[in-house]
Amino acid sequence: MLLELAIGDAYGAGFEYAPEMTKYNDLSRYVQHPRHLGTLPGMYTDDTQMSLAIAEALIDDEPWRPLTLAARFVQVYQRDPREGYARSFQAFLETVRDGHDFLARIHGDSDKSGAAMRAGPLGVLGSSSEVIKRCTIQAAITHDTPDGIHAACASALMVHYCLYGIGPKAEVGEYIQELVPGQWILPWEGKVNAKGWMSVRAAITALARNESMSALLKDCVSFGGDVDTVASMALAAGSCCQEIVQDLPQHLIDGLENGPYGRDYLRGLDERLMAR
Repeated sequence: MLLELAIGDAYGAGFEYAPEMTKYNDLSRYVQHPRHLGTLPGMYTDDTQMSLAIAEALIDDEPWRPLTLAARFVQVYQRDPREGYARSFQAFLETVRDGHDFLARIHGDSDKSGAAMRAGPLGVLGSSSEVIKRCTIQAAITHDTPDGIHAACASALMVHYCLYGIGPKAEVGEYIQELVPGQWILPWEGKVNAKGWMSVRAAITALARNESMSALLKDCVSFGGDVDTVASMALAAGSCCQEIVQDLPQHLIDGLENGPYGRDYLRGLDERLMAR
């Protein structure tokens, strides 16, 4: 799951809010974003890094409370600083000292996609009620708004639905609709802007209508806008879905960054997460 999530993030990063790049959406390679020059082709962004924080906290069975999660958010960024975050939040992460400092200084009233983009690993939990409970806690740290929390829960439940084979992927929106307020059954059309519910609805739409990971990735990017977030969420779920052919091009797998927290680290973390 984490490996595929990172591939979706890294591939989509070259196209984020860059309509002039759409012509390169053929899966032949990772592309350089025309403005985000610090994120090189094959590098993942904040979507993956924040997902690592959630996954590591789950694997280590830490107490699921704001302080320990905030400390994880600080740790994963400061051990491996990278671009991709909103400028103000990145500046915050560069100066915050620890979990206590994080909670004391954060303005946790966003309705954007930050809590949803990191929620996928919570889909491994064994019940929808536990997914929602833990997802609400992690989301409220930074996105303590109805839309911010609901988008995060919907993102995690998309993975949960696929991983546990709850039903056909075409009905994932209906499943989420019964558990989380929102219009998750409505197909998304057009550009995806920054609100969390937008990226989740686009990911649900793409998951429901594609039969392979390659088609899913291309479809996510074709929306335009915040496509790295859409692709990371959709591929996390798609990687767990028995109806989806796992056919991501090998050159995208091999081309994903492989530093201390890159491809091999993600594979190892995936094994530990699924064993949980």
